[in-house]
Amino acid sequence: MGRGIALVFAYAGHHCTLIDIKPRDADALGRLRGEALAAIDSNLQALEAAGVLDSLQRQTILARIGFTGRTEAATALASADVLFEGVPERLDAKREAFAFASLHLRPEAIVASTTSTILSNELARFVVRPERFLNAHWLNPAFIVPLVELSPADTTAPETVQRMKTLLEGIGKVPVVCKPAPGFIVPRIQTLAMNEAARMVEEGVASVEDIDKATRYGLGFRFAVLGVLEFIDWGGGDILYYASRYLSQATGQERYAAPAIIDSNMREGKLGLGSGKGFYDFETMDRDAYQSERLTRLLGLLRHLDLLRPPA
Repeated sequence: MGRGIALVFAYAGHHCTLIDIKPRDADALGRLRGEALAAIDSNLQALEAAGVLDSLQRQTILARIGFTGRTEAATALASADVLFEGVPERLDAKREAFAFASLHLRPEAIVASTTSTILSNELARFVVRPERFLNAHWLNPAFIVPLVELSPADTTAPETVQRMKTLLEGIGKVPVVCKPAPGFIVPRIQTLAMNEAARMVEEGVASVEDIDKATRYGLGFRFAVLGVLEFIDWGGGDILYYASRYLSQATGQERYAAPAIIDSNMREGKLGLGSGKGFYDFETMDRDAYQSERLTRLLGLLRHLDLLRPPA
């Protein structure tokens, strides 16, 4: 993840340094440096092959990325504006990394963990200035996926969140903010989807190939245009309400039951686009223009997938 993040910032014109604080001899550190920079260059070559950049740009970007070991880490940390921690998902490793970094970072530097599992409130205890700390969860591959999920701790200063959002937006990323909660946003949603897909294979509902085809061409491309909650409003919250009731009764599985907010929206008539209000408020917008814009995007994706056919 650290290599992917370095590529993103170097691509956007920033100079950055990969820091390895594990004690190593010179030969081991040299091998790690070569492996890390070679992996980054491999990704840059893939971007070059895709026509995103040329050979000179690739070399320029790679030259913006430095690498240092533990003995010179103090100098690199002292000049850092932002530190992204990417050590293994163990509390002892996180504690050691933050303790080491805190000795050398400037007071105004932002410290962010790229953890995908540990709550920011738990990690904030390991830094000297918790008001400058937050989780910044990147999705693999970091140099391609636009989203970065920010999860500030209870002690994180609002200006720290805003500085990180501004920084990420400046390099072309799309930051979102969520409270300290297990699974952030995307992992929490995708874990349910992945487990359900695996369960359908286990139950013999459909083949592996057909389940993946269904998610690519029926689910995935729609959610690339409509967010999940927007999708509920688009189709109507009553559809989800009745579908949830049927599935939970037909399968006998509580996991299909709708949460209380779907029931309350149903009672209050907040059904989405058709009623004017749902999770979103559609009463103040031009609904025809909104629907037309979303349909145009969907058609654009179909065209990109070579699935848009002319009329017979």
